[in-house]
Amino acid sequence: MTRHLLPLALAAAIAFPAMAGATDSPPPPRIVVTGEGEATAAPDLALLTLSVMREAKTARAALDANNDAMASVIAAMKSAGIKERDLQTAGIQISPRYNYTNKPDGSQEAELIAYQVTNTLSVRIRDIDKTGEILDKAVSLGVNQGGGISFSNEDPAATLTEARKKAVADAMAKAKTLAEAAGVSIGRVLEITDQNVAPPPIPMNAKAFDVARESVPVQAGENSYTVQVTVTFELK
Repeated sequence: MTRHLLPLALAAAIAFPAMAGATDSPPPPRIVVTGEGEATAAPDLALLTLSVMREAKTARAALDANNDAMASVIAAMKSAGIKERDLQTAGIQISPRYNYTNKPDGSQEAELIAYQVTNTLSVRIRDIDKTGEILDKAVSLGVNQGGGISFSNEDPAATLTEARKKAVADAMAKAKTLAEAAGVSIGRVLEITDQNVAPPPIPMNAKAFDVARESVPVQAGENSYTVQVTVTFELK
């Protein structure tokens, strides 16, 4: 039995060093480039952040006044066609307001003057043409602090696909240029990773609404979606 096992053991001993040598071989030369692609789309959603602030001597009175004002704003949103699913309370804050008096010894004396209650509502408008009308109505009914507006797309998948294709084409063009300059050529793609860059929101302060006499003029423009891809090519 020992005589039969000996050749098998020798074969295994010869095979393992060969496998180890193959594993230790250096990886093929490669090049890593980053490509960028951009595609635009007209927005189909307007996202508003509307805040109502009310002040009173007591927290209870301030909260009651704020509740009445915000209830009117929400009712106006619904009457303008905004659905329940597109209205969301983003935060309620109750803060005391003090009047500080300097004393002869350098310290300050704090006197409680009133309580401020701020209620913030997030609104999603699916009919962008109504954005200015809704903003004007909200301010008329009590929106008086903070606020912001941004434009978005409910389904940007097709736009992102177009941006990805442009990004990959950009990466391939860069890789070919670099390879030709180095006197080599690119081979197969070894790895691709991508990263989406969302369009930034367009801010608008609620104080700007105060000057409106009619519907607030709103320009939605276009949303630009950018995709960056990192592609690893084999070099030949």
